[in-house]
Amino acid sequence: MDISLKNVEYRYQADSPFERLAISDVSIDVPSGTYLAVIGHTGSGKSTVLQHLNALLKPTKGSVLIGSREIKAGRKEKNLKGVREKVGIVFQFPEHQLFEETVEKDIMFGPMNFGVTEKEAKARARSAINLVGLPEEILEKSPFDLSGGQMRRVAIAGVLAMEPEVIVLDEPTAGLDPRGRKEIMDLFYSLHKKRNLSTVLVTHSMEDAARYADDIVVMHQGKVFTKGTPEQIFSDPKALLELGLDVPEVVGLQLKIEEAFNTKFSKISLSEEELAEMVAELMEGGGPK
Repeated sequence: MDISLKNVEYRYQADSPFERLAISDVSIDVPSGTYLAVIGHTGSGKSTVLQHLNALLKPTKGSVLIGSREIKAGRKEKNLKGVREKVGIVFQFPEHQLFEETVEKDIMFGPMNFGVTEKEAKARARSAINLVGLPEEILEKSPFDLSGGQMRRVAIAGVLAMEPEVIVLDEPTAGLDPRGRKEIMDLFYSLHKKRNLSTVLVTHSMEDAARYADDIVVMHQGKVFTKGTPEQIFSDPKALLELGLDVPEVVGLQLKIEEAFNTKFSKISLSEEELAEMVAELMEGGGPK
């Protein structure tokens, strides 16, 4: 399912003394099956963009096309359940939203709220718990008896049980250790590939944006600063650094090597393996390729 934001503006508390412009003239396309990363400083508009992707927020100017459904500024929208069923959002610390007495009931809640039968919801709960790498016997446990990492996987299973066509991830690894972050990000990437999901990742991690995304949008002061492939975005690291953003560690290392050897590699490296090959060529005297 395609999603497209066209010249979207959003003002919090519009037409009040507390009105605040959050984003302006934002146009972003998310073609079906794409993995898009949205990066930018806190306050750059990332989270506001995110909430337009399943009509949690509606634009004060412009329009959002979600599949065949257009959400347009100034128009009252009814029956948005279909949109929200197809676009699942995993917010920061999703485990804080667990509330049922068992894991199974928590995962079943979303599907049943959208009209799925109890029998089908149970089947989806079993499937979803397997997808997130937890054993089926955990379904009978209280979510509050689980470890933090298990609780997060249960919360993610609840989103997957909705069988969304698009999954939106808002800093999904917040608070996790490096191993836990990699496990969760690899899980989402595997699901993205297996199910051909459209995936939108809102993140502060330049490593995750470089490693997983097909395309990247850089937000700055409520506008789209630039967009392109990871290679295009990180090929101009100084522009990102001037915005106060980090670059992937491997890119920062490449810049230091270029400075130390007074040379310029022909392309930006997005993996340690790629950079190692380029450095090896340089040390062998063949020059950077």
